[in-house]
Amino acid sequence: MADASVTSTIRPIFTFRGLTRGAQRLLPVSVFVLPFGIAYGAAAIDAGMTIDQAMVASLVMFAGASQFAALDLWQTPLPLLSLMLVVLAVNARHLILGAAISPYVNPLPAHHWLGALMLLSDVNFADSYKAMKDGERDAAHILGGGLMLWCVWAIATAIGVFAGSALGNLERFGVDVVMAAFFGALTLGMVPNLRRAIPVAVACAVAVVTLPILPAGWNIITAALAGGFVGMLDPKAVREAG
Repeated sequence: MADASVTSTIRPIFTFRGLTRGAQRLLPVSVFVLPFGIAYGAAAIDAGMTIDQAMVASLVMFAGASQFAALDLWQTPLPLLSLMLVVLAVNARHLILGAAISPYVNPLPAHHWLGALMLLSDVNFADSYKAMKDGERDAAHILGGGLMLWCVWAIATAIGVFAGSALGNLERFGVDVVMAAFFGALTLGMVPNLRRAIPVAVACAVAVVTLPILPAGWNIITAALAGGFVGMLDPKAVREAG
């Protein structure tokens, strides 16, 4: 959470300039979304989806991990309850993302904060949260980054639908490492001292250890809860976090 001294004085705004800043900041990163979108498009067709179904899933869901998880259950007849539970589990981390970003959007009118969070994802959350901790007040920054990622994801899905199988395994180019490096760099930038680093280290360790044990997505939720619990054990850190 943001520092109490910061959150108490936040006066967020929502402008077109903020939207363009968010989009521009994530333009370089969005390039590395392409291989994942292409892989999804190709996998969706292989799983039996039609072109329309694959494209609508990317345009409406805009949730890569959930979309890949749903492919494992794509059959006739569709197990709708299982699909809903899987998507809920994988996307439950958005509860944590929303709670973290809430001080920067809650003071806005409902139509603005709904717009800001409409395309919230891990990538634009990480970028916008860091920017807002550094003084960014424009919540449209979140939406701008989300729009950039959404457009690239849709384009990549279309490429995968029509040509993905001909491109082969894109991970051989090493692009899958870039996202992990991006999140790692942002996380380190938000850790000001060793005291704050301990909960982060615990969360990372729990995420890695539980990855092969828990269902998809639950290792992230478990890691966040573990890191938050460790952080609560330090009274000074709790006071600093507000």
